[in-house]
Amino acid sequence: MENRTGKGTFRHNPKSWSHRRERIVLASLRLMTYFVIFCAAFLFLDIIVKGTPTVFSTHFPFVNVEFLTGSPETLHVFEWNGSHIELADNDFRTWAAANGVDAATFKDATYAYSGGGILPAILGTILLVAGSMVIALFLGILSAIYLSEYARDTAFIRMIRLSIVNLAGVPSIVFGLFGMGMFVLFFGWGVSLLAGWFTLAFMVLPIVITASEASLRAVPKGFREGALALGATKWQTIRTNVLPYAMPGILTSSILSIARVAGETAPIMFTAAYAMRDKMPWQVDSLWGFFQQGVMALPYHIYVVSSKIPQNDYTARMQYGTALVFMILVTAITMLSIFMRQKARKKYRW
Repeated sequence: MENRTGKGTFRHNPKSWSHRRERIVLASLRLMTYFVIFCAAFLFLDIIVKGTPTVFSTHFPFVNVEFLTGSPETLHVFEWNGSHIELADNDFRTWAAANGVDAATFKDATYAYSGGGILPAILGTILLVAGSMVIALFLGILSAIYLSEYARDTAFIRMIRLSIVNLAGVPSIVFGLFGMGMFVLFFGWGVSLLAGWFTLAFMVLPIVITASEASLRAVPKGFREGALALGATKWQTIRTNVLPYAMPGILTSSILSIARVAGETAPIMFTAAYAMRDKMPWQVDSLWGFFQQGVMALPYHIYVVSSKIPQNDYTARMQYGTALVFMILVTAITMLSIFMRQKARKKYRW
């Protein structure tokens, strides 16, 4: 653009630098986003490539049923009559008895937790996630209702909200130590499902409370005023006209919490998980015994196999196979939560 004045001619384009700066910012944001996506895709692809041979097979039913339905066992690797044989501990003892071999003195290479399957860890993970999310949603929604609908905006309430936000940034190992001191030792629950449930629930409670309160506040005030004008009590108004419309946002918080609950190793290591447990969760003497039992869990199993025993090709197969199953399990639970959220959104609209 040319502008002429009495002193000469010059070019002036005030938008050129701002446009250039916008393009630089856009390119930087795009580059950072693609970098994060690339790192996540590389990680997932590495787990899929290395874990697929352990979880799936090339013949019908195309799934390694033994790996998904068995319990972790010691893997025996040896040569016999010119053949390379790999047997889990129970199969090895059966083979030794059939061939007249003393299993106690037979010289072979053994690899702890590298044989068998991971069914107890899968069931333990599902139980830990389900129980902790029920507790977290129950306590979190009640707390959010009080803070959003009943509490006044006082200094004490503002301090509570600040404390909740700060708790969301506390490292998980701190919650694990808290759970061990409070539930395992002080309450005397021991290493159990109950201790793990409450520890994991308290860990994600700040996320649930914050998201639930925001969802409740997002519901228009007219919904409350209309119900109150028709003679409903405040609790009836919240239960029928506010909470159902806030449920999609509350379920969003549960989706965010599920991944954290399922993937945390430190809290369950101190409160709920065993490195090895052959019994299934339902193999107990009483109902109270069900809650008092410890369980195996996929993240803790991965931790044990990858750091507590010597590493080799056989442990790597177990690590990546367990990681792939864990990733599929978390995805399935998350997709179920997303389905429930979408269903709630279609039912309740304003």
